[in-house]
Amino acid sequence: MKSRNKAGSILITGATSGIGEALALEYAKRGVEKIFICGRDQGRLDSVMSRCRELGSDVYGSIVDVRDADKMEKWIRECDAVSPLELIIANAGVGSGGDETEESIRNTFEINVNGVINTVLPAIEIFLKNDTSNCSRKRKQIVINSSLTGYHGLPTCPAYSASKACVKAWGAALRGKYRNKNIMINTICPGFVRSRLTDKNEFRMPFFMEADKAARIIISRLERNIGLITFPTPMRFVTWLVACLPDFISERIYRIINVEL
Repeated sequence: MKSRNKAGSILITGATSGIGEALALEYAKRGVEKIFICGRDQGRLDSVMSRCRELGSDVYGSIVDVRDADKMEKWIRECDAVSPLELIIANAGVGSGGDETEESIRNTFEINVNGVINTVLPAIEIFLKNDTSNCSRKRKQIVINSSLTGYHGLPTCPAYSASKACVKAWGAALRGKYRNKNIMINTICPGFVRSRLTDKNEFRMPFFMEADKAARIIISRLERNIGLITFPTPMRFVTWLVACLPDFISERIYRIINVEL
């Protein structure tokens, strides 16, 4: 990846499955020098690290729970001390489909919302300090992984939809707030992408996409600093449309594309 927009040091949360894993591998293929990843399963973390190293990247993996604000801040600062971070991707997330319980709902918000906050706030802090330090950082970019469900909640996953709507709105607002600080903030809103999360879904997933293809789309648009990265196009259009229409019409559209109501 010979590009002036290439990041030399990248951090990705939730990199043991789905988009996070695919991004780590794709960046390794493109010659990123240092990749920092975290997850909660040592076996899967070791597997991703091994594959990234085979592709030539210097990769560091840590077991970190994104719900723990203090540990997340400590980990991000430690990674930045090893190599100044230029791209930080708040990717970790879980679903709450099926019969939601109070426990699963709270856990979904803890990871999908608080986990993003616990990643983004330390990232902003170290990037802002870069303005007054002699840091060699050439790029400052923060990425939040939301979802197309953030436009209009799916009845099959209310808590997941709501959590993704929250971080989508936050990411868009942060982009404007820090534009003059030369911090790029991007929000990803994918449709259904293969992961351990989608493997559990029992409902039909229109326009389903493999994770490696999603990673290539994301990286291409991040290099162009696209603020809101939405895909695939058919699902993006349908989601945008149903968000603009009265409920009785949007419900009919969901039935047409066979999303369970």
